Amino acid sequence: MNLKFSGVRYFYSQISILKFLSAPILYLLLSAQAIAQPGNNDHSSTAAKFIPLEKTIFYKLAGKTIPISLFQYGDITNIVYISLHDNENTSVEAAKSLLEVKGGTLIKIENNLQRLIRFRLKGVNYAFDPNRIFSREGIEQTFRENKRTSSPAIDEVTKFAQRLLMLIPENTSCIIALHNNMDGDYSVTTYLPGNIREFDAKAVFADSLQDADDIAFTTDSLLYQKMADNGYNSIWQDNENARRDGSLSIYCGERNIRYINIETQHGKIDQYAEMLARLLEILAEKNNGVSQTQQESRQILTNPQKPVDNK
Repeated sequence: MNLKFSGVRYFYSQISILKFLSAPILYLLLSAQAIAQPGNNDHSSTAAKFIPLEKTIFYKLAGKTIPISLFQYGDITNIVYISLHDNENTSVEAAKSLLEVKGGTLIKIENNLQRLIRFRLKGVNYAFDPNRIFSREGIEQTFRENKRTSSPAIDEVTKFAQRLLMLIPENTSCIIALHNNMDGDYSVTTYLPGNIREFDAKAVFADSLQDADDIAFTTDSLLYQKMADNGYNSIWQDNENARRDGSLSIYCGERNIRYINIETQHGKIDQYAEMLARLLEILAEKNNGVSQTQQESRQILTNPQKPVDNK
């Protein structure tokens, strides 16, 4: 992209020189210059193939309206990207650049660029982390961390979580969670022996040449091994023993659903796109073995109570 923009600036700087040339000569010179621009052929091979079909669901959570954006790129529905934190947009920007080429589904919560979702119920204000809502236990934990909880509020957020899960297509083969972090706030080091989340991981690969904040976190043994083999910091979640915090990774791990979180520091879009592109290559490989997270069931919800559609 930078090379392309450089070429555009260079093109316009030549206009004053070329404006006196005849039209045929001008055409030939500009054509030759376009061919000579470095990276042009590479960009043509990764040009956008898909324009997304967009839809927004306006979900009513108590008195608050939460937009949920759905983007469908082409007819590929088995690779689903999900963005739960609206303040982590480096990941979304990188994902969209890949979706335009590879296709897939993107589900995104719109929350005014905020991490926590806030709402008011019966005169009481509540706040919760939308990546802690995929169990009642997790909802109660995130409410307590944000000062207030109640059974009616937990019920409301449970319905919201169910609505999100119902948006995931039944034929999904992999859920890709889109996240970003701050420098040193959360990293592969968090899961190493002696650190706060060491018992949440079944295996950890930490590459000293990589930024510790750039990680691949997965429920799947094969994806863990493949990403580690490519030199990326990788964590394989202990699906049986990891802390039940209501996160989407725990939900998927309990149900043998293949899930991976690609995460980098905010602003590192090139690194994010690189890791995501490599993941897509791995997912596309044929005969890539059987992981310990091979799906046994395609059902996303267990005993769901269909919430009000809120469209």
